[in-house]
Amino acid sequence: MGQIKVYGCKNQLNQKKAVMSSVIHAFMVEAFSFPEDKKFHRFFPMKQDDFHYPSDRTEAYTIIEISLFEGRSMQAKKDLIRLLLHRLQQEPDLAHEDIETTIFETPKSNCGIRGLPGDELALNYNVNM
Repeated sequence: MGQIKVYGCKNQLNQKKAVMSSVIHAFMVEAFSFPEDKKFHRFFPMKQDDFHYPSDRTEAYTIIEISLFEGRSMQAKKDLIRLLLHRLQQEPDLAHEDIETTIFETPKSNCGIRGLPGDELALNYNVNM
């Protein structure tokens, strides 16, 4: 499981979401060996008055939440975050100060997917890395 939520100001996020989706997915595949066809991204473009952020951020401020089955090593998660932040700085040209990422890990038994509890699923990728 790799569910991605991206929040940002509507006028900024709508312009960048296609590129961001490609970048995020490429690094999920590279860092966590996700299958190419497993892409679960949701974008939440918000009105300026509904998305508050600190004064040292710009209108491009973006929050990325990654929800995963538990099992990846601390190093694998750090590698994903570093790669993601570096690449998003290049394309779609976001400043480090404007990107925040959080990884949420969930036990497989706490998820329901395709009619089964997550710990009863036959996955075609490894989460223990």
